[in-house]
Amino acid sequence: MHNKIIAIVGGGQAAAMAAVALRQQGFDGEIHLFSNEPHQPYERPPLSKAMLLDDAPQLQPVLNTAWWQEKNVHLHLNVTIQTLGRQTHQLVLADGQVYPWDQLLIATGAAARPLPLLDKLGDRCFTLRHVDDATRLRDALLPGKSIVIVGAGTIGLELAASATQRGCRVTVVEQAPTVMGRNAPAPVRDYLLARHQQAGVRVLLNSAIEHAEAGEFLSLTLQNGETLLADAMVYGIGIVANDTLAHDAGLETANGIIVDSACTTADPDIFAAGDVALTHQPDGSLARVESWENANIQAQIAAAAMLNSPLPEKTPGWFWTDQYQDNLQFIGEMQGDSWLVRGDADAQKAIWFNLQDGVIVGAVTLNQGREIRLLRKWIQAKKKPPMAALVDETILLKSI
Repeated sequence: MHNKIIAIVGGGQAAAMAAVALRQQGFDGEIHLFSNEPHQPYERPPLSKAMLLDDAPQLQPVLNTAWWQEKNVHLHLNVTIQTLGRQTHQLVLADGQVYPWDQLLIATGAAARPLPLLDKLGDRCFTLRHVDDATRLRDALLPGKSIVIVGAGTIGLELAASATQRGCRVTVVEQAPTVMGRNAPAPVRDYLLARHQQAGVRVLLNSAIEHAEAGEFLSLTLQNGETLLADAMVYGIGIVANDTLAHDAGLETANGIIVDSACTTADPDIFAAGDVALTHQPDGSLARVESWENANIQAQIAAAAMLNSPLPEKTPGWFWTDQYQDNLQFIGEMQGDSWLVRGDADAQKAIWFNLQDGVIVGAVTLNQGREIRLLRKWIQAKKKPPMAALVDETILLKSI
């Protein structure tokens, strides 16, 4: 494996962890990582929480500076790539520099899906994808300020919690009939809605935007005729994959780079991982998983595929969200109509179980994260526990 050069394009979780996986799996050739940000790869989950709430927020690097030096991974920060060089196997930067590669991993992530109606409002309207976004937003979240958040997905609710904790008056506007409708089951959605309302957040569901304009205050008119006034607005309505370089190189894209289960694109020397990747499913559909864990897993898969090593075992999907003092962790399948609850959500300590034909296929923990490891084992083993024991808090889960 000497003399081979692997280039990684991207500066997020998947990009950094791919470098880790390559070294862990024995690759000792050259690795070059190219990022358009000036910072070393950093953790994204804290952007909506710690970076807004801590007294002295610090960027949390994925890896310390010494790691990059010790593992001889070349970082090229604050650079813009002009072309991937699919035919020539040479990356070309905007400044004209050229870097050869034998294999290429694209982990360019995604940008906030634009909302032109709000984008025209100027610098009092925010999205959140990068640390610079968080720094700007933090300065706007001052006590007593009125903040309107458009979108009640995970990021919208995390921002609502952080803004409320900073003393802002918060209104959330959501076009759908529920919060976190894309990735949380009904009982958890109900809990989160009530939790935000108890904290003083006004949540407007089934609410579409008709008009927005900037004046002394930002104003947002809804289709029902109500007008909301705000000092600042934030929106999170989905993502647009950063797949332009791949598209320009003739790779197959569809708001994301299409890959197989080994993270391989239409070109056997080019791979993609993280939010930018769309994976072919057995039924022919395409799926994107936007989570910290998936970025790590796909980084390992891509590295193994590059090195012709066995692919890591597939595990149940997992993600988490922190809102107020609550930590909610989601594992396995979230679609289903038969959910049992253990504990008392009103006491902020519960586990919801998703059962299909008596088999546990998914679960959500509320301030019970220590149980996730056991629940993962149950889901992988297709465990069929007695329901009475499952909801009986006097019986330890590990004894079932």
